[in-house]
Amino acid sequence: MARYASHPSRSRGRRHPEAPSRLRDAFARDRDRVIHSTAFRRLRSKTQVFVAPEGDHFRVRLTHSLEVAQIARTLARALDLNEDLTETIALAHDIGHPPFGHSGEEALAGAMAPVGGFDHNGHTLRILTRLERRTPAFAGLNLSWEVLEGLAKHNGPVNGPRAAGSGERDLPWALAEADHDFPLELADWPSLEAQIASLADDIAYNAHDLDDSLRAGLVDVEDAIGAVPLLADLWAGVRKAWPSVAAPALLVPQLVRDLIGAMVDSLLEETRARLRALEPEFPDDIRRSETATAAFGPAMEEALRPLRAFLRARMYAAPLVVRLREPSAAVVSGLYRLYTEQPERLPPHWRATLPADPVAAGRHVGDYVAGMTDRFALGEYVRLSGLSPIPDDVML
Repeated sequence: MARYASHPSRSRGRRHPEAPSRLRDAFARDRDRVIHSTAFRRLRSKTQVFVAPEGDHFRVRLTHSLEVAQIARTLARALDLNEDLTETIALAHDIGHPPFGHSGEEALAGAMAPVGGFDHNGHTLRILTRLERRTPAFAGLNLSWEVLEGLAKHNGPVNGPRAAGSGERDLPWALAEADHDFPLELADWPSLEAQIASLADDIAYNAHDLDDSLRAGLVDVEDAIGAVPLLADLWAGVRKAWPSVAAPALLVPQLVRDLIGAMVDSLLEETRARLRALEPEFPDDIRRSETATAAFGPAMEEALRPLRAFLRARMYAAPLVVRLREPSAAVVSGLYRLYTEQPERLPPHWRATLPADPVAAGRHVGDYVAGMTDRFALGEYVRLSGLSPIPDDVML
C-alpha cells in the first residue's frame, strides 16, 4: 500500500478494546461485521429510486451498496489504498436509510423535527455504534475509528473551517452523539479511502440510475444522447465498435459500462495529479489538506452536469416514481405518529425500552420506524390504521 494509505496496524482503534483476530486484520473484521449486521440485510427491501415492488430487475439499497463497494475496491486497488477499509465504508454508507428512500427520509425528518429531526448519515452512525448488537459486551458493532470517521464525513468535512461554506454549524444530533462518544475530527477531510468510497457512490448512481431509467422505459437512448453530450460521445463509440448490432437494447449495457469506465478513468487521473501536488507521507496529510484529494477532473465534472439534470427531470420526477412519493411518505409519517401517540402499539422489546424523556422517546420511535423495510412498514401501517395509501396496483 501507499504511504498515505490507511494501514490496519496503525488504526486508532475501537471505542471498546478487543483482542485481535488470528485470521483477519481490523478493517477486514469491520467489513465482515457490516455484512453480518441486521441493518445490512434489510437493505435488500429498501427503495433506491423505484419502490422495491415496481420491478425485480431494478436496484434497491442492497444491490446499489454492493455495486458501490465493487467500484470502490477497484479504485482503491488502482491507487494502492486499503481495499478492506474502502469496501467497508462503501457497504455501510446507506445503512441508515429508512423505508421508501428519499421520500421516507423527508417524511421522517419532518415527523421528528420536534426531537431533532432525522438524517440518514447520522442514523448510519447511530446504527453502527448503538442500535446493532452482536455481543453482550457492548452496544453497536465496535468498528474501527477509521470506518466511523469515513462514514461520518465521506462527503467531506461536516463542521469547521474545511466544511463547505466554512465556519461552525450545528451538527445533526445523531452525528453529534457519535462524535461525542468517539471523537471523529469532523473538521478535517476523511481518509483517501473514504473519499474514494464517496465518489464510487457517485459513479454507481449516475450509471445505474441511467440503466434503470432505460430499462423501465422512462427514457430511450435517443432521448439520453440528445440531452447529454457525454452520452452522445460514448454512444458513438459503442456504435462504431459494434456496427452490425442494430438493436439498441443490446448496446445499452455497453454504454453503461463505458460510462463507468470514463468516470473511473477521470477520477484516477485527477486524484493521481492531486497526490503528486500534495506529496502526502501519511494518512493525516490527506485529512489536513485544504481541498479534497480524490475528485473527478474538471472536464468530467462539467460533462456530468447535464447527465445529473437529465436524470432529475426524466427519472426522479417521472410519474412512475412520483406516484408513490406522497403515499410512501404518508406511511412513514403515519407510523411515527401512531407509535408516538399510542406507544402501547410498539413491539414488546421496543415498548419495554422506551425512554421516559420525551425527546429520547421520540428518537427511540424513530429508530424503530427507520429500521423497517418498505414491505414491513406498509404492512404495519395497514395493520394499525386499517388503511393503505399505496395504489391498489402496487403489490408488496
